[in-house]
Amino acid sequence: MRGRWQAAMVASALAFLSLLLPPASLLSSAAIALVTLRRGAHDGAFVMLTACAVGALMSIILLGNYIFALVYGVVLWLPIWIVAIILRESRRLSLVLELSVIFGAIIIVAAYLLIPDPSGLWRQILTAVVEPMLSQVENSEIEVQQAISNMSKFMTGMLVTGYISGILLGLFLGRWWQSVLYNPGGFRQEYLALKAHPVFAIVSVIVLLAAILSSGMLSEVSWNIAIPIFMFYVFIGTAIAHSLIAAMKAKTYLLPVFYVLLFLIPHALLPVALMGLSDTWFNLRNKAPMNTGV
Repeated sequence: MRGRWQAAMVASALAFLSLLLPPASLLSSAAIALVTLRRGAHDGAFVMLTACAVGALMSIILLGNYIFALVYGVVLWLPIWIVAIILRESRRLSLVLELSVIFGAIIIVAAYLLIPDPSGLWRQILTAVVEPMLSQVENSEIEVQQAISNMSKFMTGMLVTGYISGILLGLFLGRWWQSVLYNPGGFRQEYLALKAHPVFAIVSVIVLLAAILSSGMLSEVSWNIAIPIFMFYVFIGTAIAHSLIAAMKAKTYLLPVFYVLLFLIPHALLPVALMGLSDTWFNLRNKAPMNTGV
């Protein structure tokens, strides 16, 4: 916030730090998001392009090529710059999440259109990478192959979901920084107010039904699209659960327990996602006051 050059240096330095500490990539993306959210698209673009130039120079010196900076700029900084512009102009965090899921769905469909057999490709990759590890466990060869076959069908959706989740987490961090600096408590209120648009919820149900009731390629593509949709409703369900728990007297203890359980028990994500979906019609959030101060 003290200057565009300083911001560009921070973003590029954190990008290289992510080679050793991957979570630093979120901080690097958040720096781009913060400048864009606060100063606008022009300043955000300046910082992003300058960081790419600085990163390319550092990449040539340290790695012998500029590919790292190019990939970083196109894959991480450009998308977060775009979503930060959308959030700045619309001031609707839910819209940004929905558009991110749609973007992920487009990538998944494009992958199935451009690659003859994505699951077959993933099966080859997983066989080379995962099979030696699975074979060390006391499983039969048939069980190992079955596990790899099952995983390969959903790897495209899982990879895309991880990608857009990283972009959104960087955006959330940038928005939180902006809130801390200029509007204390603003991000909390914005996040806890997350709610899916009814049309998006209906489309989500249709995709899920297509995945369950259809077969073949249509079912596989639908299941892969359902994965980022599931992630979307986990975000919303988490906001709703936070609001409900924050209204309780024991919130000081229950909130940490809730987030620890989400992290340690993956199965807990399903009821949270269902809560996020059902809130579209039942307004579960109204059962808790929004001015809880947490």
